[in-house]
Amino acid sequence: MKLAAATEGADRPAGKAEDAMREIPGAQALRRGLSLLDIVADEPGLRFSEIAEKAGLAKGTAHRMLSTLVEAGLLRTDDRDQSYHLGFRLFEMAHRVWDQFDLRSAAEPELERLCTLAGETVRLAILDEEQILYVDQREALQTVRLGNGVGARAFSYASGAGKAILAHLDLLEREQLLNRLNLQRFTPNTITDRASLAQQLDLTKARGYAVSVEEQHVGVSSVAAAILDHRARAIGAVAIVGPSYRLTPDRLHALGRDVMEAARRISGNAGQVAMSISINPRPLGPDRSDVVSVVPTSAFLGEGPSWIPAERKLAFVDILAPAIITADPKDGSFQTWPMPELVSAVVPRKRGGVLAAMQSGLKAVDLETGAATLIAAPEAGKPGNRFNDGKCDRRGRFWAGTLAIDTTPGHGSLYRLDPDGRCQEMDRGFHISNGLGWSPDETRFYFTDSGPRRIYVYDHDGERGEIANRRTFVQLPDGVGIPDGLAVDAEGFVWSAHWDGWCITRYDPDGKVDRVINLPVPRPTSCAFGGPDFSTLYITTARIRLSAQQLAAAPLSGSVFAFQPGVRGLPETPFAG
Repeated sequence: MKLAAATEGADRPAGKAEDAMREIPGAQALRRGLSLLDIVADEPGLRFSEIAEKAGLAKGTAHRMLSTLVEAGLLRTDDRDQSYHLGFRLFEMAHRVWDQFDLRSAAEPELERLCTLAGETVRLAILDEEQILYVDQREALQTVRLGNGVGARAFSYASGAGKAILAHLDLLEREQLLNRLNLQRFTPNTITDRASLAQQLDLTKARGYAVSVEEQHVGVSSVAAAILDHRARAIGAVAIVGPSYRLTPDRLHALGRDVMEAARRISGNAGQVAMSISINPRPLGPDRSDVVSVVPTSAFLGEGPSWIPAERKLAFVDILAPAIITADPKDGSFQTWPMPELVSAVVPRKRGGVLAAMQSGLKAVDLETGAATLIAAPEAGKPGNRFNDGKCDRRGRFWAGTLAIDTTPGHGSLYRLDPDGRCQEMDRGFHISNGLGWSPDETRFYFTDSGPRRIYVYDHDGERGEIANRRTFVQLPDGVGIPDGLAVDAEGFVWSAHWDGWCITRYDPDGKVDRVINLPVPRPTSCAFGGPDFSTLYITTARIRLSAQQLAAAPLSGSVFAFQPGVRGLPETPFAG
């Protein structure tokens, strides 16, 4: 519920009493002030003029109200760029709500709903030292049922609910707990190596849900999501548990979206605003016949495509598999190289193999052996971060952005890796670093921050590899998706994939929409020009967090699509190092 809406909703008196309320001095100002809080909550990092424009207030009025909210501690400003963020007073107020939180009561309707939806046992769990304790359960009518789990315990590292909670612990707290664990093997699938478990927890946090396939008991699998409080700390987990023959890996991942939504709703029942996992409606009309699926990968989160001219193949990644994939679009064949950690972008390397942006740093990967060699780790001191999208400029320098694995705003930076191995931070303060590219004359550099739904443009010096004068190129409105990966064509137009928007949009150099290409899947993630003459636009997509119903409506989610846009791209420049 929006703060402003809460003051005008069902609890408002009706009739004459309502008219009297409208006459109370300051009531209108209060509603306006609460609406300003809503605006900042929805888009942290906005500046004064942007907030005033969105609120439809005169600058003088907006300035007085924002100053009052800052003075009251409800808002705060970042001195680096004069942007506005929610104040810490709100956290203090929220803390009082959570002091009275009854987890079981808040979870009860969601346990019932999930049990009916999945037709499987649903459990509510909390962390008790190194184990999880099941505190509530709903059991579906099935020919094969699980025993009563209330009061039972399970090993945290070998269960879906346990891994979901561990993934959201403070990093120091998690490390201390992992060091105390005695990692016993219960089945062939039990993770008994601490480093592998830590990587699995990072993967869980990135996905938003945990999967356990027969890790504690043979024949039993589960999917779970953490229930977070107002400080984003796990206070419990909700899990769907059942026989492995019914809960296959594909079904577990399809149910991941549902347990995430249930966990968020439980948080909302305690007073926190529940974050829905919504997708914009599919565009009306028949599918385009000129947009075709050419690589049927069914990737969780396909991303970072790059054309390899020497092999006439498309290289891309599945961030959440995690894996590097090379594919031949002519026949749809592909080869997969599993990676030990999150991998988000890949480009060809001049001396052979590829350069990959991974969770822990930028690495050279030998595709014949799968061996990865670290080249640079500029965020080694930020274990909660990972790299995201990346590309090479025309001089063979690799540019890539980072973000917090839990997508905390403001933690992302932009880096440039030179061929000699030097890595330099170029800009910082981003929410979700994403698509990037350069104009044909190298005078412009485009960079996407998906958090505020914004594509930036910088002045770019191609010779020196320097950028300056960051400004907004495109600000996406509500209802058209979120800007993700991008590509720039030979005419200098920008193609941007719209996550949850079912489309790719082409923008002219002034940031105006030139055309929109509708797709048969809701989550296109990135795009790259390829083919012998770079006249084909390849589009990667995702299926992560789509429900079974959504996947049935968009079964090609996770595939790679191809489209002939009638304009060529520019040849890929391999990493020169």
